[in-house]
This record gives sequence, C-alpha cells and structure tokens, in this order.
Amino acid sequence: MINTLQIPMSAKATIFFFFICIRLVGQTLDLQIVKCEFIFGDERPFPQCHASTIEKLGNGEYILAWFAGSHEKNDDVAIWTAKGKPGAWTAPKKLAKVRNDPHWNPVLFSAPDGRLVLYFKVGKEIDDWETWVMESLDKGETWSAPKELVAGDRGGRGPVRNHILVLSDGTWLAPASVEKNRVWNAFVDFSTDAGKSWQRTDTLALDRHLVLGEGVIQPALWESEPGHIHMLLRSSTGKIARAESKDFGRTWSPVYLTDLPNNNSGIDLVKMPSGVIALVYNPVSGNWGKRYPMQLALSLDNGVTWPIQQEIEAGSGEDEFSYPSIIEDEGDLVFCYTWNRQRIRFVKVKLESSRN
Repeated sequence: MINTLQIPMSAKATIFFFFICIRLVGQTLDLQIVKCEFIFGDERPFPQCHASTIEKLGNGEYILAWFAGSHEKNDDVAIWTAKGKPGAWTAPKKLAKVRNDPHWNPVLFSAPDGRLVLYFKVGKEIDDWETWVMESLDKGETWSAPKELVAGDRGGRGPVRNHILVLSDGTWLAPASVEKNRVWNAFVDFSTDAGKSWQRTDTLALDRHLVLGEGVIQPALWESEPGHIHMLLRSSTGKIARAESKDFGRTWSPVYLTDLPNNNSGIDLVKMPSGVIALVYNPVSGNWGKRYPMQLALSLDNGVTWPIQQEIEAGSGEDEFSYPSIIEDEGDLVFCYTWNRQRIRFVKVKLESSRN
C-alpha cells in the first residue's frame, strides 16, 4: 500500500511526502519522510552551490559541507558548511579556501575516535587536482589548518565524493577515482593507521567495449560480511556499474554493469544495521542525461535487486536534483542533495523493518 501527498515546494518542483508499508516474503518495511527542507534560502551568500556531503554529530544534529561560488570551476569557488538540526541550521560559513583556485567535492567523515574529518579537492582542472584534509575535535566548531592528504599528489587521492567506509578489521577504505584526458578510472585508497598514511590499489579492470564513453568514477562502498566489500559506480554508459572485493578492498573484480539506470551523475548508498542497502540516485539512462527525479531505492539482497523504488522529488524542464550524500542515523536514512545549484535539500526518512 502506498499513500502519497503531493505538496508544491516551488513553481518548478514537487516533493513527495509519503508513508509506505511494503510487505515482502518474511519481512515488512515501513518508510516515512519525517523531515524535508532547505539548509538555507535565497539569502545565501553565493550564486551557486553543489556536491554536498553530510555527517551526524549526535543528538539529532548534523553537519553539511558543499562547494559554492559564482559557478563551478571558477576561481572563487570555496568549501562552505552549515550545521544544526532540522528547522534550526546555522548560516552558511566559508570553511576552506586554500588558494585562488576552484575547490571541489567535500567529503565529511566521522572517525571512530571522535574526530570529524573533511576532505576536498583543489585545482584548476580535475585532471590535476589534489586532495586536502582538515580535522575538527569539537564537532565542527574549530578546524585544523588544511594540508595535502598525500604530499605532491596530482589527480586526487582519498575519497573523491562519497564517504569513507570503516571495515570490520578497522581499515579505512576511501572510494576514489581519477579523470585524465577524458578517461575515467576507479580505485580505492586504504589506511590501516586511522588516516595517517594511505596506500592505493590498482585501478579497477574496465572493459571499454562494455562501458562506453569516459568510464567510471565516484564509487560508493559497503561491506556485506568481513572482508567482502562491494561498490557501485557512476558510469558514462547509461547504467550504474559494480565491482566486488573479497580481501578487504585490496583487489577487485572487473567492473560490470547493473540494471540500474545512471545518467552519468553522482550516486550514494549506505548499508543499514538490518542489512538493507539504501541507494539515492537519478533513475535516468543516457550519458549526461537529465538530473531528476531524485530517487530512493532499497535492496534486501545485498544489491542484487532493488524492488523498492520511491521518488523523492520529481522535477521538470531544466531542474537539477543531483549529487546525493546519505548516512544512517539510529535506524533512519538521512541525506542531502543539490537543488538546482541554488540550495541544498535535507531529507530524513524513517525506515522500520519487522518480520512477518
């Protein structure tokens, strides 16, 4: 049974507030949007914003970061942040500006030892950008000075857009990719000393007769059982790609294609304590296809099938709802995404599972 109520949020977009009860063999899933709002409004101190990331701070509070400025790839683009809870967000604050070059793709990470870590890219061109890192010991109130993650690196180390995954053996796994001369490849960076040093894997094997166009980038990771890691990837061939590892992410299977559509735009996912995999993405095929609607999909079989598909925001015309970032918080799904390059949307979905 699905009950939805359409509530116009603007002249251009409609968001769905929903309660869904889905009965599957042996299991019932209840989904309900409990919060859906903008982090800031038209008073924003920048013309454009994009590529948000989110982490939890505890007690129902969250911190977000994104890049913003006059336009993506312009020299005035910096990393901005806001924190708080639904209905009570701080004003956007410029957090990082290393030099007068474009800044890109922040990634927040709540480390097991309590540190809050921010990774981001800096560079005129994606081909040669470098990764920078900052840390906070007081939940984002103050931050260390930015430093290069891997000194002298060009092309990008560490997480490229999605969250770091802490494995069952304590390893930090950073989903990574490179874009060189319009050739895209994915790899994984791993750290066994809590982020002090990093080692990278080989790039994933990719059949370019299968994956047409640029290739694959921006992986999203989960661990199904100790040492068994999986990734979904953005691709240029109209479908989400996938790869597997059975040795804690050190080596990977060749990339293969799933049945999930992909418009060559960002995706993200999280594994719930129940084992459910939650994916947020644009269910659109075609290289550089339209970036709407924003969709939530759930898998109960480790990402093999995705029987639960729920549209979050529909869109039309020139709308763009893109680059989601998702986390789990006490059994709820919490995510954010770009809204027309003008705002950042925050959504919280309650997900309850019970056995029949």
